[in-house]
Amino acid sequence: MRSDDSRTAPYQRLTRPLVRDNGELRPASWDEALDRAAEGFARNIDRHGPNAFGMLSCARATNEMNFVAQKFTRTVIGTNNVDSCNRTCHAPSVAGLAAAFGSGGGTSSYQEIEDTDLVILWGGNPRFAHPIFFQHVLKAVHNGARLYVVDPRRTSSAEWADRWLGLNVGTDIPLAHAIGREIIHAGLTNDTFIGRGTSGFEEYRALVEPWTLAAAEAETGVPAEAIRELAHAYALAERAQMCWTLGITEHHNATDNVRALINLSLLTGHVGRYGSGLNPLRGQNNVQGGGDMGAIPDRLAGFQDILDPEIRQRFETSWGRTIQPRRGLNLTQMFEAADEGELTTLYIIGENPLQSEPETEKTLRRLNALDHLVVQDIFLTRTAEQADVVLPASASWCESDGTFTNSERRVQLVRKALDPPPGARDDIHIICDIATRMGLRWDPPSAEEVWNEVRSLSPIHRGMSYGRLEELHGIQWPCPSEERVEPSYLHERLWSPDPAVRGEPAPFGIVGHSPPVDLLDADYPLRLTTGRRLDDYNTGVQTSGFSSPLRRGELLDVSPEDAARLDLADGEVVRVSSRRGSVLVPVSVEPSMREGLVFMTFHFPDQVDTQLLTIDATDPIAGTSEYKAAAVRIEKAEQPSPAGEGAVPAGT
Repeated sequence: MRSDDSRTAPYQRLTRPLVRDNGELRPASWDEALDRAAEGFARNIDRHGPNAFGMLSCARATNEMNFVAQKFTRTVIGTNNVDSCNRTCHAPSVAGLAAAFGSGGGTSSYQEIEDTDLVILWGGNPRFAHPIFFQHVLKAVHNGARLYVVDPRRTSSAEWADRWLGLNVGTDIPLAHAIGREIIHAGLTNDTFIGRGTSGFEEYRALVEPWTLAAAEAETGVPAEAIRELAHAYALAERAQMCWTLGITEHHNATDNVRALINLSLLTGHVGRYGSGLNPLRGQNNVQGGGDMGAIPDRLAGFQDILDPEIRQRFETSWGRTIQPRRGLNLTQMFEAADEGELTTLYIIGENPLQSEPETEKTLRRLNALDHLVVQDIFLTRTAEQADVVLPASASWCESDGTFTNSERRVQLVRKALDPPPGARDDIHIICDIATRMGLRWDPPSAEEVWNEVRSLSPIHRGMSYGRLEELHGIQWPCPSEERVEPSYLHERLWSPDPAVRGEPAPFGIVGHSPPVDLLDADYPLRLTTGRRLDDYNTGVQTSGFSSPLRRGELLDVSPEDAARLDLADGEVVRVSSRRGSVLVPVSVEPSMREGLVFMTFHFPDQVDTQLLTIDATDPIAGTSEYKAAAVRIEKAEQPSPAGEGAVPAGT
């Protein structure tokens, strides 16, 4: 049985491989660790077949590393069970955009944000979670654009807005449908675009008809007048950008949420033109790129469908190996398969699911059920502490050559600036060494050699040589030729009067409202939603070693009304309980919070493990969990401080 002890911050860089003997991790040589990793993979393939293996690749590592990781999974192991933290955040965005347009990338550039007339920020706080992107929004505002923020909290982003629409958690679809209905009834639809570029409009019209302004106000909590204002402003704008974050995608019906927002762009023609578009904001530096490289279970590099035999044949010819003609398991399905004993080995590169997945106790049980767990990382994370083999990597962006792809689909070249600490090794070299030990001689390629292989197989990257990327300071995909650079926006074809140029129309999504799974009641009357703060990063591993006046540790943001009702003082430690567990955490009385809503982050899991409270209810299409909508209660705590003892099981 592996240990479940929490590690105290700060985390230290790994410089020696570790292997598990007699239940404990001990230092080992690289040869011993690599042999152990390869032998464990081979043993499980022999016993259970290749589909008992799963790979979690890293959304913070280079495109080149992600490409090699998925190639290893599909050729050395022989399975399509590969995924990344894209599943945790923006897999619904990819699924929704692909269902509408055939590709899963945001449709605009950052420059277009600055040049637009109206920006909608839906379901997040980019001022804190996407501060670089938010600077483009501020430039747009400075240039005269109107800004609308739709979010349950009156965030710091909302302070810059012309209007904040504070909706009830999980009512995004009713709000979007009411906006769509108002646009239709006011005669503000873009009939030219609807006729040329879309399908299913009449079904959509019938779908939204029940969502009057009054009905939407009753369900969402947003005043009818505010809904009407946003509908008219969006429809009448010459150019408008719809941007969303995890408040849309981390729900059990997240793909439907995304489709509901896309519907509004189809209704108004705010897509396929300069300055108008649909943009999911990525939270890590290469979430977009990891998926683009094929580190997902149903697509090969360049977002090419793995079920297409012609596409598979092209990759099989290049690789000299057969690819399974089936979709693999995503991250959520891998953990479910581990529960059932169907997935017995997991190779995790740069991800930390024990701290990022919902229902921590369930995730720990699933990791412990594995026969063989290999973790490749730069820190000994809580996930790595459960591993049978730990491999110290040089995944830090400044320690590698390669490319990254940001939220605007821009591929950017980086050059190695620092050597990794002694004892750590390049991620691609580690994967190649394991592949060689498993019978395929993989001589470690340079990053540029890997990228040229990507270009040979992915049409949307074909024109992006390292030389051009360096000369042009990055290029947005698609870029099929070195002779030109394509427009910065996608789906211009939908505006063409020529049916042959337009191709397949973008269908309206016929999606209904489904409230949060974790219902509020007398025992759990408050809605917990989660997110990021400006002063820390994700699960805290990479930022735990830094001190700052901004880093206050985990807090429970509570409205002044709820604080008064529960007799809570600023800084007072309380017990927060859900149907799955409870934690101890200090209170922060925040005017930005609406009554009945509380907020926490995942940044300080060694102090307060918020994931004990969240629910493992997942979107059936994308596999993303409902992090944004847990039902909780707050009670006075007897303990004076939660530090180091913030997590307690349910019922205690």
